[in-house]
Amino acid sequence: MIHTAVNSRNIYFKAKAAAIVFLVLLLGLTGFAATLSTRHEARNARRIRESAETERRMAASRRSRASRSSRLARRSRRNESAAEAPRTRRARRSAARHWERFTASSYTNNATAGDVVAGEDPIVRQAAIDALGNMNGTVVAIDPSNGRILAMVNQKLALSSGAQPCSTIKVSVALAALSEGIVKKDTMVDLGSGWEIDMNRALAHSNNQYFEVLGRRLGFQRVSYYAHQFGLGELAGYNIQGEHLGAYPSEALPSAQGGVGKMCSFGEGISMTPLQLGALMASIANGGTLYYLQHPQSQSEAANFQPRVKRYLDIAPLIPEVSVGMLGATQYGTARRLRASFNSEQVLGKTGTCSNAGTRFGWFGSFANSQYGRIVTVVFLEGDHAVYGPKAAELAGVMYRNLDEHNYFAERSASVRSASVGK
Repeated sequence: MIHTAVNSRNIYFKAKAAAIVFLVLLLGLTGFAATLSTRHEARNARRIRESAETERRMAASRRSRASRSSRLARRSRRNESAAEAPRTRRARRSAARHWERFTASSYTNNATAGDVVAGEDPIVRQAAIDALGNMNGTVVAIDPSNGRILAMVNQKLALSSGAQPCSTIKVSVALAALSEGIVKKDTMVDLGSGWEIDMNRALAHSNNQYFEVLGRRLGFQRVSYYAHQFGLGELAGYNIQGEHLGAYPSEALPSAQGGVGKMCSFGEGISMTPLQLGALMASIANGGTLYYLQHPQSQSEAANFQPRVKRYLDIAPLIPEVSVGMLGATQYGTARRLRASFNSEQVLGKTGTCSNAGTRFGWFGSFANSQYGRIVTVVFLEGDHAVYGPKAAELAGVMYRNLDEHNYFAERSASVRSASVGK
């Protein structure tokens, strides 16, 4: 009996131990399965209902998040559109250039034929020739301190009746608006649709709408007055054989053709010569003296050069105002391609691109602001799709680099100091 009782107790304890082991294993497997199957449990779990007030708050929160997401999406689309806008405008301009039919060639093999070079600076002339290459254009280099033409490559084109100044006209319009107190360099001008811009960026990026606004505020009479003061519509040179006169209209363009606004943004209806732009740039570079440009015909004439003043311009206080935008053009604006070739000195300038009667024009008027002195350079190109203002700026950069590699500015400064001591 005792043996039977003992056996019964052993069986009992063994069964109890087995049950405990079974439960432990079952709990472990359940936890393991729960770890692997959370998605299924979540799917099958009973939805816990919140109170009515909590449900309302949660619904309001979801609507708020949806509204905010919608606003952010719309803002993102607007930002993307704004970012794409310049590229879209460039694409449209590119397409227009592609489909516009040009009859002129951008290249030539005899740009220097017939040039009179005996009185020119040989270093400057060679730098200009190398920069121009086989492009159909002209390069004019001027000493702004006295109006001497140091080099004039392709003189036939440089002395021609000129062409539409395109966006280079914006420089004279900027000076006119500053002179009349209409704006300062940092005055924000409303161009509509919440878009504002100041003169610094308008010059740097050659913003047409900005200068159309200035032109309309000035009116044709004041625009014309200042343009003539700055030398447009008159000969820029003094007894330069073969120089032709540009043209400045006696009245504003009809409103159907853009009126005075188009004259002030594109130079529509105006014909400007490379020498006229050079004389204006020289007056900015020297502080306000508009010299007659002179082209020595021999080394003797060059050695005995005497400056001739056409008039003094009251622009000295305004030059710092336009200088910021003109420097911006080469630093980050339409003329920034210049810096790919030359960035050791500051260059201030203005580009211009437009077309007329099957010929495309590319302008760049500038001056290098060296510690040893300044030199004015005008590059004017004619042709087809290969011609535009930034290309002219690029060639000017090559010319400045060529001069810099010959230590032109430093050597010229030393020779000027030596001549002054000799006197």
